[in-house]
Amino acid sequence: AGLYDAILIKENHSAAAGGIGAAVRRARELRPHLPLEVEVRDPGEIDEALAAGAPRLLLDNMSPDEIRAAVAQVAGRAELEASGGIDPDTVLVYATIEGLHYVSMGALTHSAPGLDLSMALEALPAT
Repeated sequence: AGLYDAILIKENHSAAAGGIGAAVRRARELRPHLPLEVEVRDPGEIDEALAAGAPRLLLDNMSPDEIRAAVAQVAGRAELEASGGIDPDTVLVYATIEGLHYVSMGALTHSAPGLDLSMALEALPAT
C-alpha cells in the first residue's frame, strides 16, 4: 500500500493537465489498471469527470445538501467520497447520506494532538 497503488487527481493536477477530462483521460492512458479518483467541486466538474469515465469522485468541501444533489446527479455512475471540512461533529451527517460510499475526515490526522514519546534505551545490568 503506497502512493503508487492508485491515482488521485486533485485540482492542481486537473489545472496542469488542461482540465478534469484531460487529466482523467491521460491517467487512464498511462495507467489503465490503477484505481482512479478525481476531486470535483461543483456540478460542472462532476459532469466533466463522468464524461471522461472517472469511476470515483471526491466531492470536495460540499455541504450535506450539495452532496445529496451530487448523489442525484451522478445517479450511480461512479463511487462517491465526501471530503473537506468534515469533523467529529459533522461526520455522522455525511455518513448517513444515502448513495455516498465513503467519508474522509482529515481532522483525524491534522487536528490530532502531538504525543511526546521517548524511545531512550538503557543498558541492563550485567548478570
